[in-house]
Amino acid sequence: MSDSLTAETVRLAGHNGDEIEAYLARPEGGSPRGGVVVIHHMPGYDRGSKEIVRRFAELGYDAICPNLFYRDAPGAAPDDAAAANRAAGGVPDDRLAGDVAGSAAYLRALPTSNGKAGTIGYCSGGRQSVLAACRLDLDAAVDCYGAFVTGTPPEGFPLQVSNLVGELPRLRAPLLGLFGAEDSYPGPEQVAELEQILTEHGKDFEFHTYEGAGHGFFSTDRPSYNVAAANDGWERIETFFAKHLGA
Repeated sequence: MSDSLTAETVRLAGHNGDEIEAYLARPEGGSPRGGVVVIHHMPGYDRGSKEIVRRFAELGYDAICPNLFYRDAPGAAPDDAAAANRAAGGVPDDRLAGDVAGSAAYLRALPTSNGKAGTIGYCSGGRQSVLAACRLDLDAAVDCYGAFVTGTPPEGFPLQVSNLVGELPRLRAPLLGLFGAEDSYPGPEQVAELEQILTEHGKDFEFHTYEGAGHGFFSTDRPSYNVAAANDGWERIETFFAKHLGA
């Protein structure tokens, strides 16, 4: 771990070569290290997401968060960009995979890279982290209460999203899943279905469900924040990435 780091807004090539905005944080020093792509939640490319990027830099990783809503509202405030993206039906899966691929490539091209890159996502980003690990060559993935990895969106759900049941047999990276027992999307039955599918296909995964925790228990600025669950979850994330990304 290091207290000294740099953070900045950068541009990178995302899906179809589109230039998008991203937030990059790097620890001081030139030692080889892994990279982490942080996939932000539906509220957007906001202060909380950038704090998470800096936390991974403090833990010794090069970390980056692509602005998944950049095309919908370049330069807009996070709330406005998120609203524009919702109105458009959300981030298409192909575009998400392309933006994460570009982000991982950016990290692997840094002179400090050890060649390894993983993803972590929260809420909608949790589902997208799993999606990326099914489609891309990643070294690790973390799903923090991602909705609709399994299960079906309710009638009238505003986003154009489907589950990943057809993608899961192609999961390419070890997966860590962190869930709340009081969550509805994903609820315990959806987590159990995901566990069953991954077991049937011989995938490398570990899941942890926290009693008394609901959706968004990592979010320090929300009433859903659960100190015990978040602290334990961070410890598990640190151990998982240390094992698979070699920081």
